[in-house]
Amino acid sequence: MKPSKRLPYGSWPSPISADSLVEGVSTVADMFIDGEDLWWSESRPDEGGRTAIMFQSEKGQAREVTPPDANVRSKVHEYGGGAWFVADRYLYYVEFRDQRIRRISPDGEIDLVTPEPPENQSWRFADGRIMPDGTSIVCVREIHYHLGDEIMIEPDNQIVSIAIDGSLEIRELVVGADFYAFPRPSLDGEFLAWVQWVHPSMPWYGTELWVGRLEAGHIVNAKKVEGGMEESIMQPEWSHDTDLFFLSDRTGWSNLYRFSDEGSVLECGGDFDIAGPLWTLGQSRYAISHNKEIFIAARSGESDTLISNATGAAINNWATIHSVRCSSSGSPLVVASTHQSGPTIIQAAPQEEIMHRPKPHGLPSGYLPTPELHAFPTLDGGKAFALYYPPAHPHYLGLEYEDPPLLVLAHGGPTGSARNELQLGLRYWTSRGWAVVDVNYRGSTGFGRGYMEELDGEWGIKDVQDCVAAAEYLVSEGLADPERLAIKGGSAGGFTVLAALGFHSIFSAGASRYGVADLETLALDTHKFESRYLDRLIGQYPDERNTYVERSPINHSEKFTCPMIILQGTDDAVVPQNQADHIVSALKKKNIPHSYLLFNGEGHGFRKAENIVAALEAEYSFFAQIFGFEPADEIQEVEIVRDD
Repeated sequence: MKPSKRLPYGSWPSPISADSLVEGVSTVADMFIDGEDLWWSESRPDEGGRTAIMFQSEKGQAREVTPPDANVRSKVHEYGGGAWFVADRYLYYVEFRDQRIRRISPDGEIDLVTPEPPENQSWRFADGRIMPDGTSIVCVREIHYHLGDEIMIEPDNQIVSIAIDGSLEIRELVVGADFYAFPRPSLDGEFLAWVQWVHPSMPWYGTELWVGRLEAGHIVNAKKVEGGMEESIMQPEWSHDTDLFFLSDRTGWSNLYRFSDEGSVLECGGDFDIAGPLWTLGQSRYAISHNKEIFIAARSGESDTLISNATGAAINNWATIHSVRCSSSGSPLVVASTHQSGPTIIQAAPQEEIMHRPKPHGLPSGYLPTPELHAFPTLDGGKAFALYYPPAHPHYLGLEYEDPPLLVLAHGGPTGSARNELQLGLRYWTSRGWAVVDVNYRGSTGFGRGYMEELDGEWGIKDVQDCVAAAEYLVSEGLADPERLAIKGGSAGGFTVLAALGFHSIFSAGASRYGVADLETLALDTHKFESRYLDRLIGQYPDERNTYVERSPINHSEKFTCPMIILQGTDDAVVPQNQADHIVSALKKKNIPHSYLLFNGEGHGFRKAENIVAALEAEYSFFAQIFGFEPADEIQEVEIVRDD
């Protein structure tokens, strides 16, 4: 059906309400296959943002396994991941409240696996697997010390084994490195492989693959077998005949290798990335079947493709593949998304079958066109990429001779990428007559290591320039109104927003969610995982202190001229509330129109349904007031503090 009516851009009525993003919505985050039984995790915004574990036997009905008050979430590295796994129909999971591991039997009996930590300590666990003899699990443990404000000790990360006989015994297996991930025992119980790295590296810059022999519950003859400070090794996995596979970006792209003492062998490679940045633990980008066929998720700028190493052929492609697993029969299963459907569990071969689908949104396809991948020139003569979403409504067009307002999205990380999947929160804008561009600025992943490294020493420069260049490019193409350009981002993307508004004049308004305002404070007051991240993005602190000061938006508040809305959680351990407070104080001093929403109990990212709704509606109301159009929705008008 062709659009039949014209209304001003930004004021179209839309069936995509903020409430519809969270009401009854559950998003699949990961899955495990135990034999032919399917398990998956669901995040539930309308249940306080908790994560539950679901179970479905072959041909059976899905049911929740975890108690109704359980929240399966690890706090290792603050970002978590790897908070649960399954073995022999037993579920092992980390409870968010106390970070202890619990086990649920097939009969539903719940046992604690880990003890209370000693006084003045707290323990966190993640990325676990069962040992082949079934007597213990192996996982990452992170120990936090609480010795008073004047005694600051960095958390200690280890690989440990935990007895599951009820004794609550924990044995340290591997210690000494700053960080660990992917502890994986060989299926014969003879070896343990793992990934480790040390400051100042981040896991996407340089990690090492280690292997040790398991003897009497200890690791002996441990040695580094691959990797280093300029090679990122990810996801070691053992085949049934004890071949060791891993991902490496040694060629500039993250590809699959098989370890060999004579030199590791490339198993599946090309100009695509298999591994993504390890912000959360437990990622699975490939899976090995019992007959050694390997199914690989390969990422390009436009989509993810599932490849079989047996044939070298693509099985299928989706906008994003979130996870890959294999059933005992050798069938590959993926959690995958398109731009029309959220994370779905799909058996990809031998024939495609939907195993679990998200709640249907019921939206006609006219609201959800696939975005266009644009390559555009940067301000310094380079090239960057972006996903462009035009205004989309099956029944409305904008006024003639009017270009749409543009919302520029700066993703977080900054080592990350624009989300290439259905985002109803994004379609909330396009269905109301906004154009949206999600920028994969230089430094983003999925375009090879070289593109990611273009942000080395340039954070706050090239990412900001690329967001500006994306807006200018779309204006030049007649796809955006130059007088109504807004920018929005969270965390590192919030820093990009603040820097763009402080150092450039192209944008008329901005929204920062838990954005970094003071780089120097971040360097001194962030958590262990990211405590040396800025060494590479900006320079070593305090040697390069002048650069930190120069690039921090808070030190250039006199340059802020356009309205902003600031959103922040009170319990954010990654970007503390004082960063947002500083920006708001500066806006008040300059009498710049602004709004400040502070969400009690929220951390780094909003999980509770009421806060997700409030944040989105506040941003929309804010921009509507600033740009002077009337929303079609009956939403709460956000208060804007203005110069009296």
